[in-house]
Amino acid sequence: MAFCSAAQANRSFLNQCFLSCSCSPGDRLVSSAKSLMTDQTTTPLSTLREKHRIMSASEIERTLVRLAHEIIEKNNGGRNLGLVGIKRRGVPLAERLGRMISGIEKKHVDTGMLDINFYRDDLSTRDVRPVVSDGAIGFDVNGRNIILVDDVLYTGRTVRAAMDALFDHGRPQRVQLLALIDRGHRELPVEASFVGRVVQTTDREVIEVKLREIDNDEQVLLMERMD
Repeated sequence: MAFCSAAQANRSFLNQCFLSCSCSPGDRLVSSAKSLMTDQTTTPLSTLREKHRIMSASEIERTLVRLAHEIIEKNNGGRNLGLVGIKRRGVPLAERLGRMISGIEKKHVDTGMLDINFYRDDLSTRDVRPVVSDGAIGFDVNGRNIILVDDVLYTGRTVRAAMDALFDHGRPQRVQLLALIDRGHRELPVEASFVGRVVQTTDREVIEVKLREIDNDEQVLLMERMD
């Protein structure tokens, strides 16, 4: 009887420990699987290894300040200027740059967006073609000096799709490209007029840009495929 009583007590103790956990083992596995997915692709993050951090939050901020001044210098101020971000992370970058230029020039700068579905070059296969979603940019681009803004410049296919969409909306006077990171490996003759940083990469490496508006984080990481 004493043995049975001890066994029952042990089972009771184990049951209490299990119930005190916030979720079942199965739930924890599902949660972990979800945390391994990015919002840009269905590639599990478990196949990527972080190599090192390229830019911190303060370095991103300083880089954008520099780029804002370069835009002003090369465009005779903010007059007739419009910034168009390529969704997703090009949009907050364009909005930040617009606010910086407006503050320096004391004049409002229009910002808008193009939504590209949006097989990001960094995390997609090379035979996938970017597709632009229908929708207004947000302001009239006719006769304007337009800065297309993206986070990472890679093959150039995303920029090509954005250029086609931009001219479907009107006829800008001039179009320039800004990229926070240029990682090379171009497939099309596309070059950025404004570059935050040039990073030499291999085809197995991935540039991961995190911005607080989208990711609740702020840094640029160099990742490597493990598969």
